[in-house]
Amino acid sequence: MTESISAERILITVGNSMMGDDGAGPLLATLCREQPVAGWTVIEGGTMPEDCLHQVRKIKPKQVVVVDAADFGEKPGEIRFIESDTINDMFMVSTHSLPLNFLIDELKTFIPDVTFVGIQPAIVAFYAPLTDMVKDAVEQIHYALSDWQQYATFEHC
Repeated sequence: MTESISAERILITVGNSMMGDDGAGPLLATLCREQPVAGWTVIEGGTMPEDCLHQVRKIKPKQVVVVDAADFGEKPGEIRFIESDTINDMFMVSTHSLPLNFLIDELKTFIPDVTFVGIQPAIVAFYAPLTDMVKDAVEQIHYALSDWQQYATFEHC
């Protein structure tokens, strides 16, 4: 028996927990499993987040937030809302099979509200630990999910 999921808001976490700060997305997914946030359905995208497109398409949410490590040249642990057209111009932590802008652009074809949130990594290396700055940023995002509309409009980064 297949369970049908219905959600207004989906959080897609992206990253590889074996690659230091690229594990920000997987850590956020773990936090959301351990401490669920009302109103959010979490999909772990891992290193191939485009593979979850069919799930999102089936659920038809009104809002999707994608969280991943992104090198935008700021201090480690900084959080930024990044436009999809900017993703191509940035060096993105690339442990993924396809560029992240592919996922964002595709989501925008059928979801009215898509947001990409990047966390500046300090270290992305095989078997490196997640840094405290990035852990703190993940916790901040997890906490903010309960009042996301206000968080997303507040200049916090």
